[in-house]
Amino acid sequence: MWNLTKTVDGELYMWGRNTNGQLGLGKKAATVLSMPNKVECLNGVTIKIISLGFEHSIAVTDKGETLSWGGGRSGRLGHRHQSGIFGLLKSDNEYTPRLIKEFEGLKVKDAAAGMLHSVCISENGSVHIFGERANKKLGYREALNNSVPSMVDELPFSEKAACGGYHTCVITGGGELYVWGTNENGCLGIGSTDVTHSPERVEGPFLRDSVSEVSCGWKHTAAISGGNIYTWGWGGSHGTFSVDGHSSGGQLGQGNDVDYIKPTKVNFHRHVKALQISCGFNHTGAILKYS
Repeated sequence: MWNLTKTVDGELYMWGRNTNGQLGLGKKAATVLSMPNKVECLNGVTIKIISLGFEHSIAVTDKGETLSWGGGRSGRLGHRHQSGIFGLLKSDNEYTPRLIKEFEGLKVKDAAAGMLHSVCISENGSVHIFGERANKKLGYREALNNSVPSMVDELPFSEKAACGGYHTCVITGGGELYVWGTNENGCLGIGSTDVTHSPERVEGPFLRDSVSEVSCGWKHTAAISGGNIYTWGWGGSHGTFSVDGHSSGGQLGQGNDVDYIKPTKVNFHRHVKALQISCGFNHTGAILKYS
């Protein structure tokens, strides 16, 4: 995996695995970098948002322009054509940040990178998705080329997005949470493990309080609503598999490693207010404030 940091001036630094150019440092960069390296090609560009997927990266500038780079398999970079010189030596990978031309004239306010797909939300609240479309895992509309961003028509005005392994979450302007995708281990939180090809609203506790933040792991999801954290999806070894007889879970924070198919409140046994939530592959972290 790899990591990043963004300075107050909007400069971007990245480090870690670089096997497909996901660090954006150019084709000659090493495949593994253990120290932060500045993405020099972005000099003079102020980065406002950055999101890292499995082997690709997406960034949004302060002007609402969107760039992507790294492994381009399944069209997850949003570039209509493969890169190459005069049509030769074509590759799916981009080793330096490249502007997504399909968004020219459309300002983007949020972006999320998943395993094999990506999502961007424009200032007008429209949701655009591109990448893996096999077996309609992610609820794509039919298009000629899955590397071209396609708008999801079924959603109201939207604000924030998150991508998991094969599922997607979007928070609307009214604080409603919509989800779609494979729903393995109940990661959609809709009370079943049925695949959903189009956006479906998550209800339960979110009918009472609006959702302010959401994050997706590989097959689990976490959200903040009413200052509380709710988790659901893949819980670990009892739900799927174990590693050498040991639990491979605990990422839901429920004190066990079983699956939950509905949003379930995480009990911190004290009065706290959740400010931010983030899911890794099979771990979860949160920033809390004592209330």
